[in-house]
Amino acid sequence: MSPGRAAGWLPPAGGTRVTTQDATTRAAALLAEHRQSIDRLDAILVYTLGERFKHTQAVGRLKAEHDLPASDPAREATQIARLEDLAQQADLDPEFAKKFLNFVIAEVIRHHEAHQS
Repeated sequence: MSPGRAAGWLPPAGGTRVTTQDATTRAAALLAEHRQSIDRLDAILVYTLGERFKHTQAVGRLKAEHDLPASDPAREATQIARLEDLAQQADLDPEFAKKFLNFVIAEVIRHHEAHQS
């Protein structure tokens, strides 16, 4: 092992000394930034789902008032296909997006059925 490595520094590509402690500190700061972004995005997801469910609750009430079925397989298939396309555009695994939407749809149908009983 070279004396520099034993002393705890690694020469970066530019030739300036960077200690492993500096690199670790920088990595911790970057990690904190990513986590803050993730926390903000999680909040956006929760509030967006809340808004979505307000609309699906209204749809459920309308369906119940007009004796319409809780499930609309044609609409659900269209939505799943649309979400798969959006997922590909967003560089997100389309299969994950499909599973997520299927979960949401199942919950919406459960709520719609509750309105009908």
